Amino acid sequence: MARQVLPREAPPIDIMFLVERLNALLENGRKLPLSNNVVVDQAAALDLVEQLRLAVPEEVKQEEADRVVARAQEQAAFLIEERELTRAAEQRSAQIVADGHAQADEIRRGADEYAAGVLIRLEGEVVKVLQSIKHGLALLDDRAPVPTMTADEAEEADVAASGAQL
Repeated sequence: MARQVLPREAPPIDIMFLVERLNALLENGRKLPLSNNVVVDQAAALDLVEQLRLAVPEEVKQEEADRVVARAQEQAAFLIEERELTRAAEQRSAQIVADGHAQADEIRRGADEYAAGVLIRLEGEVVKVLQSIKHGLALLDDRAPVPTMTADEAEEADVAASGAQL
């Protein structure tokens, strides 16, 4: 079985290194007399330019990746801070609600105690009034004349009583 060789990604090339090599190629080129022109090895110069072309996108990609990572880290820090603020706000609101319930319970307890006191006093007053009413009725009963029957009424009562016995 033939072994398959996977292509390896070339290590990133430092752009500054390539620029230095291009600069050295131009400085070491042969000067033409009476001009500022130099003769350089065209193949070497073109090779350096091609390496620069390949290296620039990698450098730019790396820089962009670094910016994306930094932005993501800032966003994550912001979200963590926002989450902490939200959690703290939720805890504070829960505490406020709990305090409100406790205060409402205390007010309700006080209102119940007040109502019970009022009702107990009212009951005492009602008992006193009822006793006065009973006392008044008793006095009226004591002063009322005993009804007397006429002879005819007595005879009718006797007849009715004897008829009921039969």
